[in-house]
Amino acid sequence: MTMVRYLAAAVAALIFSGAAFAQSYPSRPVRFVVAFAPGGIADVAARLIAAKLGDAWGQPVLVENRAGAGGNVGTVAVARSPADGYTVLVTTTSVTVNPSLSKNAGYDLEKDLVAVINMASSPNLIVAHPGLGAANLQQAIAKARTGKLNYGSAGAGTTPHLTAEHLFKTLAKVNVAHIPYKGAGPAIAAAVAGEVEMASVAMPPAVPQVKAGKLVGLAVTSNKRVAALPDVPTVAESGFPGFEDYTWVGLFMPAGSPPEAVARLNAEVEKLIATADVKERLAALGFETVGGAPQSFARYLKTELTRWAEVVRDTGAKVD
Repeated sequence: MTMVRYLAAAVAALIFSGAAFAQSYPSRPVRFVVAFAPGGIADVAARLIAAKLGDAWGQPVLVENRAGAGGNVGTVAVARSPADGYTVLVTTTSVTVNPSLSKNAGYDLEKDLVAVINMASSPNLIVAHPGLGAANLQQAIAKARTGKLNYGSAGAGTTPHLTAEHLFKTLAKVNVAHIPYKGAGPAIAAAVAGEVEMASVAMPPAVPQVKAGKLVGLAVTSNKRVAALPDVPTVAESGFPGFEDYTWVGLFMPAGSPPEAVARLNAEVEKLIATADVKERLAALGFETVGGAPQSFARYLKTELTRWAEVVRDTGAKVD
């Protein structure tokens, strides 16, 4: 066999094997590793999509929470997992914050992980325990000027953490202490219990508590009010014009994962988040679906790494 014929045969074999993999994937259970505790924005989105994917594929999609270090624990665990298409990281904007916030995040986002899809985004929400006696953001800030207050977040390096640091310390110039938790769920539970006076979290896990009257919605960080909590004003309306922050939830695989698996998961999730049922369920919690190709998500991640590096620098935020 000549070299030309050999190379042609080799290329054909690779194409055939890739096509065969795509047709058979997934042939066993897929594992979603959520980088935060149950009840947070990543967990809520992961469980909704995992259930739908399992039905579509006829294979279980198992959700495992690996919380800690603002999402770093789960992220590093997936980055070090076999690159076979069967381990998927579900995380938030924090994956682009931690490389700047931490001296050693334990991963290089662009080298150790492959972007699959940006599923959805949500504004952040500042909430308070009813006992604080603040009906809005300005009242909470006024109370912070007269005494020591604290707030909980999903962890150091999450966007709600940096949102609050920028809002309280840089703009309002009040010293509100940060108490990090291992996810939005524990942070919200602490606020409901009165362990912290306030919390800064992504909207979805907090919406039910605000609607039930267990927490007071002080302000949302979107550029306009959200349908899920129409009575809660924006931060911009509350005296800080131009303020706008969001938290997104994305899927990643370990670097080197089969391109066919990346493409199949991207296509299936894109299809799911476009359905009326999923869109409505996410919107009711304060999510807006995003979607797009892996390549567009990878380009967006580059801008996010730059953006959050600047925020970390400007706020002086540190890992607690």
